[in-house]
Amino acid sequence: MKPSAAPTALAGRLARLIEASGPISLAEYMHMAMADPQHGYYANRQALGAAGDFVTAPEISQMFGELIGVWCASIWQAAGAPPSFVLAEAGPGRGTLMADLLRATSRVTGFHRAARIRLIETSPRMIEAQKQALAGFDADIGWVGALPELEDGPLILLANEFLDVLPTRQYVKSGPVWRERMVGLSDSGALTPVLGPNFADPAWLPEGQDKEGDGAVFERSPSREAFVEMLAHRLAAGGGASLLIDYGHAQSGFGATFQAMRAHAPAAPFEAPGEADLTTHVDFASLSKAAAGGGASPSRIAPQGEFLLSMGLRERVASLAAGKTSEEQAHIVAAAQRLAGPQEMGTLFKVFALASPQWRDAADALPPFAPAQSGCSAD
Repeated sequence: MKPSAAPTALAGRLARLIEASGPISLAEYMHMAMADPQHGYYANRQALGAAGDFVTAPEISQMFGELIGVWCASIWQAAGAPPSFVLAEAGPGRGTLMADLLRATSRVTGFHRAARIRLIETSPRMIEAQKQALAGFDADIGWVGALPELEDGPLILLANEFLDVLPTRQYVKSGPVWRERMVGLSDSGALTPVLGPNFADPAWLPEGQDKEGDGAVFERSPSREAFVEMLAHRLAAGGGASLLIDYGHAQSGFGATFQAMRAHAPAAPFEAPGEADLTTHVDFASLSKAAAGGGASPSRIAPQGEFLLSMGLRERVASLAAGKTSEEQAHIVAAAQRLAGPQEMGTLFKVFALASPQWRDAADALPPFAPAQSGCSAD
């Protein structure tokens, strides 16, 4: 079977693989499309910024990274200011968040001296961008390819829009069972979703599965759960805390969220693998279970807007806007609204934290462990 149109190099390779061995899981498709070392998205695309495919919170305003820095320094101090700890970021983009964080914490006595800063990154292109962003800081900065490569000891780990790109599986209700949605070939040879022979374990499914009709979709990401459980084990062994920020839902449910973004607009997810960003919404409830299973204490799942306001977003807006022109002030306010507004990123994006047993008391005083403050609105 031959495709009707010339595919991308990766699409052609995937088609040949499927012809030879049969349909592949959506998770395998996502992994190859994003991480293939030769033709994958990370190897060839400029993802972030106006010239890329999407914009993340650190690129919208320095205030995001600064307030994350306040959280890191605060929990480090509350935990007794250990003289040596690892400050890591998974999926650090262009290094913008870490640069803003380090600038915001430059006057916190002993924080930079104690921190061994590690960026978890596999893309040579992104590592070069991160090196440029962090070149002006006198700090112990290094790169690793995966979480297990981090040094032992206390750890503060950050991950902003990292979890959403980890591979996801989909299951579709078909009569009394849930069959896995896979990626196969159409009659014309194009990549297309098909139902495969595998079934979902009923234990994976949220309550209400019997009420869902044919065609309903359930998504599960074993890769995310494994990452969070591994992180929890690491925190429990050496002490520390982690802050995970992404778009998704606080309760497990049903619905298809698999999507592709290219040039800041939705794209067909199977049309040009390797040339669009592929993501799904994060099921934070499943990650909370994984964290507890790994020995760490999970926080409540807080909306991003509430978290940023609790960390001092209003006060930071006022500080940045002081003495600025009316146009500059409007730009600062608009950026804050985009980060925290309920109709923008403030509600869809969630903040979820983990703390080791040793650091739990320190974490309890900080959001998102601390109870929600009344009046947390971006308006």
